[in-house]
Amino acid sequence: MSPEPAADGEAVIAADLRETFAHQLRVHQSRSAHTVRAYLGDLTALDGSLREQGVLALDEVTLAHLRSFLAQQSRSGLARSSVARRAASVKTFFAWAAATGRLSHDPAVRLKAPGQERHLPGVLASEQAGALMDLAAVASDDEDPIGMRDRAMLELLYATGIRVGELCALDTSDVDIGAGHAKVRGKGDKERMVVFGAPAARAVEEYLHQARSRLTRDGAPAETALFLGRRGRRVDQRQVRTVVHALMRELPDAPDIGPHGLRHSAATHLLDGGADIRTVQEILGHASLATTQVYTHVSTGRLHAAYRQAHPRA
Repeated sequence: MSPEPAADGEAVIAADLRETFAHQLRVHQSRSAHTVRAYLGDLTALDGSLREQGVLALDEVTLAHLRSFLAQQSRSGLARSSVARRAASVKTFFAWAAATGRLSHDPAVRLKAPGQERHLPGVLASEQAGALMDLAAVASDDEDPIGMRDRAMLELLYATGIRVGELCALDTSDVDIGAGHAKVRGKGDKERMVVFGAPAARAVEEYLHQARSRLTRDGAPAETALFLGRRGRRVDQRQVRTVVHALMRELPDAPDIGPHGLRHSAATHLLDGGADIRTVQEILGHASLATTQVYTHVSTGRLHAAYRQAHPRA
């Protein structure tokens, strides 16, 4: 099935085609609402570029047109990570269009994104992480349910290295305190098990037994979420980020990191402690080992120490 040619000023990628693609992303690929919005925004930018290049129909698009689009994005000052995401959006769209018969061929099959810059993530020293957990414990000493909840959230974030979205999605049935593990739903709705130690287990148990019921509200529907807000509803990512940043401001000389910084810190400290990189990959839920390998750059101190101990010419 060939797409209809676009008239002057009309979209090359028709609105109904974009909506069908969005449905594919949401329903069949389990992409988040944020990802779907980003991909559709990328297709809007591509459509404008194609019309500027004189393309009238989708089946006229060539690899050269797509390369020109990415080059325009780079020249406009867009970050390399954003250009790379736009390339991924374009490749995903054209692969889907070709696979479903909406195009006879895939012009993006050889499209390559510019190499992404690898920034070393901001991390806490292990002593700073311990001090942060102590601050959270002190803040929960008055048995305020929010303080106890915040302590449990921080302990679980750092103990498991889970993403903030994964933390917010946890239900009470997902956590087995006695066994020290939790079932997490990650990207693409994939499930994995993460483990946590005694400090996190104690914090979560105290929250569940002493605080959570005080955050429920009469008349509100039964809420299965592990972590609740003051109105008895599931916490959202913004609330968790606010909690982490507020406590970080109380920690002298520490970087101002959010929940993702705790994830970085957990991964780095695992590697520093001798954990195998593939184990860390499984814990973090990374699809690719290359994503996990960024943490090895942060942990070069461990490599130097091992080298000095083991090599005869160190």
